[in-house]
Amino acid sequence: MRYRLIALSILFSPLLPVPVHAEVSISIGINMPAYPRLVLVPGYPVYYDPYASSNYFFYDGMYWVYQDDNWYASYWYNGPWDWVAPEYMPLFVLRIPVRYYRRPPPYFYGWHPDAPPLWGRYWGPDWEEHHRGWDHWDRRAIPPPAPLPVYQREYSGNRYPREREEQRSIQSRHYRYQPREDVIQQHSPLHATPEQQRQYEQRHDQQMQRELSRRQDQQHQQEQLQRQNQQRQQEQSQRQNQQRQQEQSQRQNQQRQQEQSQRQNQQHQQEQLQRQNQQHQQEQLQRQNQQHQQEQLQRQNQQHQQEQLQRQNQQHQQEQ
Repeated sequence: MRYRLIALSILFSPLLPVPVHAEVSISIGINMPAYPRLVLVPGYPVYYDPYASSNYFFYDGMYWVYQDDNWYASYWYNGPWDWVAPEYMPLFVLRIPVRYYRRPPPYFYGWHPDAPPLWGRYWGPDWEEHHRGWDHWDRRAIPPPAPLPVYQREYSGNRYPREREEQRSIQSRHYRYQPREDVIQQHSPLHATPEQQRQYEQRHDQQMQRELSRRQDQQHQQEQLQRQNQQRQQEQSQRQNQQRQQEQSQRQNQQRQQEQSQRQNQQHQQEQLQRQNQQHQQEQLQRQNQQHQQEQLQRQNQQHQQEQLQRQNQQHQQEQ
């Protein structure tokens, strides 16, 4: 879902009271027109909204949403929302089983529905190294769930408070719950002092710059990786084209050689056939000549014999 980044969200500092709520907010494209219908997750101090079109939860006095691969938190059910870094997420929120995510991201598919998402696999070894055993806890010592801020039911539509000061004022009158989580307790709107807020904002500006720089570095690395991948693909494509051209050239050469060999064989066969024909004709002509000579000689001999016989007969007659 498309959203507009109003400002970089909260980056927690170990040197200051750890804030979850500040005067910076993010529009994440989620609209809750009325107070959500929250149901307790069995065995967890966490509520979820089974009718929401988002991954919507309530824990320890705050609303939590997992949207576009990021966690966001708010003291009011329809925001404004603040981004929460993975390293500062309350563990009980991260332990919510997969089946209670109403709009799970694609990489959730295949994960066990009754187990927490595999955050260590998604967020990487650094996060997992600093959160060893996050998915193991004593189920007999689960804290009770925080009371729901049902007073917010009276605020919907045009009555919904958009300004944080107004939200804080209303909350201070109607909701006295003390958060258990340090990450929430140390910056509850009922406890933050102006000096803490000023210190946070100074620190926040510095962290925003670092976060911007980090994201720019990530983008630069991604672009560089894309260029490298494109270059590898181009080189691979060139090699494949060269290989195809070489194979095609080899096939053409082989075909030309075969055709040339066939022509040579045909020519050789024709020449051999011509020689055989010539030889046959010569032999036939010789036989004919020999036969003709023999016949002529026979006629001459016969004629000579006849003439000789005639002379003898004439001579004999004369003698008589």
